[in-house]
Amino acid sequence: MPSVITITFNPCIDKSVEVPQLIPEKKLSCTLPKMEAGGGGINVARAITKLGGEALAIFPGGGAQGKLLKDLLLEEAVPVVQVDTGREIRENWIVLETSTNHQFRFGMPGPVLPDAIWQDCLDRVAQEGDAAFIVVSGSLPEGFPTNIFERIAAVAEKKHARLVVDTSGIALQHALRHGVHLIKPSINELNSLIAALQLDASSPVAAAQEIVKRGYAEAVVVSMGPEGAMLVTGSIVKHIKPPTVKKASTVGAGDSMVAGIVHSLARHASLEDAVTYGVACGTAATMNPGTALCKLEDVELLHDMIRKQYRDLVS
Repeated sequence: MPSVITITFNPCIDKSVEVPQLIPEKKLSCTLPKMEAGGGGINVARAITKLGGEALAIFPGGGAQGKLLKDLLLEEAVPVVQVDTGREIRENWIVLETSTNHQFRFGMPGPVLPDAIWQDCLDRVAQEGDAAFIVVSGSLPEGFPTNIFERIAAVAEKKHARLVVDTSGIALQHALRHGVHLIKPSINELNSLIAALQLDASSPVAAAQEIVKRGYAEAVVVSMGPEGAMLVTGSIVKHIKPPTVKKASTVGAGDSMVAGIVHSLARHASLEDAVTYGVACGTAATMNPGTALCKLEDVELLHDMIRKQYRDLVS
């Protein structure tokens, strides 16, 4: 039984193409689309697999697109449990304008799911064997049950699993009100939480500390793009900065970071070491085009560089 279970309530097929230039009102010739399984938790499971670990991906989906999603994951040797919805899953499009290297991302809405499907997903999680971590990642489709994170937290508690949440907006606010082990907001998402949760904070670090102090999360990892991440717990504030790399795509960088953190924690690394590895994974993902996520050889090289950087600072 994998030590990590991921839940993706809004899965998708990611399709990426390239065009020389985006020009209004013109028929544009694109490259052949590259199709990959997508959605936050699914990408986390994919990245953990690429890192040599194993994670079970649980998600709702149906129709021809749902079958394609499952087939794509099986091709990558990712264990899956698909809850049939009888509804087609969504598509996301990523268009790279090669003349400028600008990337345009088009996210489609997912189908509205009846409560029975939400509960079926949680029941499938509960039916699996013991897991060290349950990761809920990605957006939630419209009409999600307001008590969904309360129900997820109850499942995690029964399984003695640590709950990791990487989502945004009202969904993240609901999750925090039931307490989680770790969240990974961006700076913008953290700023939104300051107002929504009425945090007494004048900076991102102070906001993260207040989230921990109130018991919303045991650890906050603030993703900062090319600046890496800030780890905040009750006793730690640490900025982990990666080396500069040539960026090809930012799609999946956050999911790769979460994958690296959870994969390391599942292998009993300290939280600081796990986040350092996660930063290496997120940075490695930006080096690859489209939705390719991170590659193990890039991760290992970057991880060694980051660790050496901090050894040099200490010595």
